[in-house]
Amino acid sequence: MTRLSRRYGTGAPGWALAGALLALCALLLPLLPAPPSRADTPLDLDAGGRITDTVGALGRRRAQVITAIERLRTTQRVQLYVTYVRDFSGRSGRAWADATADRNGLGERDVLLAVATHGRQYAVSADKLSGFRADQLKAVAATAIAPAVARHDWAGAAIGAADGYGAVLRGEPVRPPAISPGSPDPGGEGLVPGHRRVWAPVAMGGGLCLLGLYLCARRASRRRRAVLASSPERGPATGAPPGPARMARPLTPLPELDAEAARALVETDDAVRTSAEELHLAAAQLGDDAARPFAEAVAYAQGELADAFRLRQALDDAPYEDEEIRRRTLDEICSHCTSANRRLDAESESFDMLRGLRANAAGILARAEAAAEDLAPRVTTAEGALHVLAGHCTATALAAVARHPAEARDRLSFATAALAEARRALAAGDGDGAAISLRAGEAALSQARVLTLAALRRAHELSGATARLPVALADAEARAPRGSPQAHALACARREVESGRYDPRAVLRHVEETAAALDASLDGGYEDRTRARAERALRRVRGEVAAARDFVTTHRGAVGCRARTRLAEAERHLGLARGARDLRTLRSETGHADSLARQARALAEHDVGTYGTRYDPGTPPPTRALGGALLGGIILAGLLPATFGGGATRGRLAAG
Repeated sequence: MTRLSRRYGTGAPGWALAGALLALCALLLPLLPAPPSRADTPLDLDAGGRITDTVGALGRRRAQVITAIERLRTTQRVQLYVTYVRDFSGRSGRAWADATADRNGLGERDVLLAVATHGRQYAVSADKLSGFRADQLKAVAATAIAPAVARHDWAGAAIGAADGYGAVLRGEPVRPPAISPGSPDPGGEGLVPGHRRVWAPVAMGGGLCLLGLYLCARRASRRRRAVLASSPERGPATGAPPGPARMARPLTPLPELDAEAARALVETDDAVRTSAEELHLAAAQLGDDAARPFAEAVAYAQGELADAFRLRQALDDAPYEDEEIRRRTLDEICSHCTSANRRLDAESESFDMLRGLRANAAGILARAEAAAEDLAPRVTTAEGALHVLAGHCTATALAAVARHPAEARDRLSFATAALAEARRALAAGDGDGAAISLRAGEAALSQARVLTLAALRRAHELSGATARLPVALADAEARAPRGSPQAHALACARREVESGRYDPRAVLRHVEETAAALDASLDGGYEDRTRARAERALRRVRGEVAAARDFVTTHRGAVGCRARTRLAEAERHLGLARGARDLRTLRSETGHADSLARQARALAEHDVGTYGTRYDPGTPPPTRALGGALLGGIILAGLLPATFGGGATRGRLAAG
């Protein structure tokens, strides 16, 4: 997505050693360097809101900025993201803002204002399809942002940007914000590593700790000598190296550990998803009671994986954590992934005995062939439903599932070929070959079904939104005071509907948000209406999370750690929203789930777009079908099918 930017020992010797350590600390204090400058690389925006303030620039004015951002969103359907960092890490403001926007998958109607407080710099990143012209962005920057940044009114810059963008979209002149100067360099005066005020107590504390350790060692040495004197037959202990020797072992460099944790998350997520899919087949084949022990194993692995993703999200939300804390967290992530894989690996042999993929190949093959035959017309139905909707829906409304029917056909084609190969192998008495082909066909069928159902679900959502929109729009228009911002927003929605082609879900969402703002401005009697609206929003967000999940599931051969992490966090917040007892929690958790699901989908689509073996509909069908199987993670390296199990056993069918 292209974006346009504007940058604006014992005895006396031991005591001598302890004293020397303390003296060394004291001598080093005056030689410590001045605080080094910090550099903020393009970062992950705060998943819980629209403001990412890493330097504490807003202080008590954060609520004012939130109000301005929400006002722009509800009236103009433009989402402003604001981030405050100390500097742009040596990049130009334009490059930093664009990199951050791309990193977080910001869309066409999303604008990012990035402010570097140390140098009083700023930059704006907006998509070329955002609806803003370059001269409009320049006007808002010159009139509403630059004066506030120049006088270090950090909140005023964001408020001016939000109000300025609203003004240009309404055709009104941009007004300068009321300036209220804040801290000249927020975050620049704190105690940072390298500052003497930090290192003085740290050094003294370290010296005291060393002294304490020395005293403890003396006492322990005296106790050991007393024990040996009372038991002369006992010799000195041998075995593990002493503590300092263990501590001297080299640690994995932090970037390598980070990459290892990300790789473990992706591989474990793949193993859990594949295990859950084959577990479903086993339950359908043999019943839930027979599959229960394996369902418990999958549930355990899912819990461990969820904990690992939660830790990964915490690291993403706090990129400046202490190095030791980050290392421990990454180690814990790897530990959770190891635990999940071991549980699945421990059950894989028993699972093979349960399914009997080789012994029961004929019956399993017959069921799979029947399922493939039943699925083919459903793909056609989904394709037809999307074609009908294309008559009044924009391409944006259908973009999320536009290629799903074609991809479902390719997965179905791969499944059909694999099942045919399994039948030939059975006829030739090759049980191992039949099992391998059969498992690959089952997995492809599963993904074809997911893609088809996702397309049908989105078609149902769009049809339902189209049906509800006239009533919701008329109801909101009847209650909106003439000339109010809500009336203007509803008039825009009305014109969009009457234009002939629009996004029913997006317009309905805009109308309901406007109606919510209208209810908030009126007095009493709207609790039931607000509750009903929040529950409809929950249903809509449940669809967003499901769509992101389906996309990751069917493209997991290409999707990386960040998209999976956001998806896991979206599912967590969705669960909290479902269990919410009060309206405030329901709305808050629903909003978090919605934002995270959209981020997950955008990041996953980016991963697929940059995948080494791209999915190209123009290639010959057999090649395209094989590419789809690789993209979906149906087959592993060496063209072996993935099966139930953890990392050590999920490719075991090759063993024969």
